[in-house]
Amino acid sequence: MKRKPKTNQGGFTLAEIMIVVAIIALLASIAVPNFLRSRKRAQATQILEDLRQIDAGIDQYAIERSKAGGTNVVWADVQSYIKNGTRLYSSGGKDILGNSFAITSVDTTPKVGSASYTALSDVAPADFWSPFR
Repeated sequence: MKRKPKTNQGGFTLAEIMIVVAIIALLASIAVPNFLRSRKRAQATQILEDLRQIDAGIDQYAIERSKAGGTNVVWADVQSYIKNGTRLYSSGGKDILGNSFAITSVDTTPKVGSASYTALSDVAPADFWSPFR
């Protein structure tokens, strides 16, 4: 009994595989920078929300302790007005990038650290930080 040789073999050619790999690489080159930009924007938004919580904590501290205008505030004063167990509570007064918040007195709003501001300036312009800059 003779076997008939197979002439139609299934599979992809090298050129077809290379085209698919090139398309995947093109899509990745578009997606990765957008992902990194979105990540930095989320970090900036997190820092801004932390600043808002700190500002509210400073206000509560000043009201409950009857502090006069110009009274200096430190992180330990504010920390007791932040929800226990959160990342911000255990941060030691630092943002998610590891830079300290600028907390001065009950009259002024807390400020984003200059290192964090510089690191996120490409995704968060100056008006993004208002009034915390």
